[in-house]
Amino acid sequence: MTKLPLSVCIISGAEAQRIGRTLGSVSEWVSEINVVLNEDVRDGTESVCESYGAKVFREPWKGYVQQKNSVAEKASCPWILGLDADEVVSPALRAEIDGKLSDQEQYGPFAAFEFPRCSYYCGRWIRHGDWYPDRVVRLWRKGSAGWSGIGIHERWEVQGRIGRLHSDLFHYSYPTIHSHLAKIGRYADPFVEHCLEVGRGTSWLDLSVRPFWKFFRSYFLRLGFLDGWPGYYIAWVGAFSTVTRYANVCEANLKRMP
Repeated sequence: MTKLPLSVCIISGAEAQRIGRTLGSVSEWVSEINVVLNEDVRDGTESVCESYGAKVFREPWKGYVQQKNSVAEKASCPWILGLDADEVVSPALRAEIDGKLSDQEQYGPFAAFEFPRCSYYCGRWIRHGDWYPDRVVRLWRKGSAGWSGIGIHERWEVQGRIGRLHSDLFHYSYPTIHSHLAKIGRYADPFVEHCLEVGRGTSWLDLSVRPFWKFFRSYFLRLGFLDGWPGYYIAWVGAFSTVTRYANVCEANLKRMP
């Protein structure tokens, strides 16, 4: 089988239980797989990666931006596909990528490509609400894109035109509701730090209207109700995450008062 001129780049923590599924979706048709692994990981992730032919580089955690850019710099192919350890390239997306990269006329004008990401949650694929289509730019020419910024200012910058693919990247987001809830506080921390840095407070609009708008948009306007009870729950968790972020800002400002 002729492999595509494509380097898969992944950053990973302790992911021995699920990174194999990610690597298995690409190992047979890409030319290179690079994984930057947190240096303190000891759960066997490195062995799993090597079993799929990946090159593993152990590095201390430098932050999301630096870690992502570090693994991209190690790519030797002209095209890069960035993945997370909980994502899987679907057969349909693989076929689309193959079609683009096998024919220069297909990718000639583009520096990168975006495609939808579909999450598996509570026993079903979520295809509505705030979680879908969740378009992500993950395929780019080497040297034409990268991460910049710090904290919540992280942003993806592409030098050139972005094309659009139509097939899904599968995302196995949260194995349980408990694991979902456990991340809400951690996701709020960078937001709180930013608000303190710029002196932003919290209003009653933030605590009352924003959360209900979040639910209404996800469940009704974006048809989250078509995803059954998981769609209903996702809409409420989105609202809860919103009010939690702003309540944390209130608490942090209160602690700073003399």
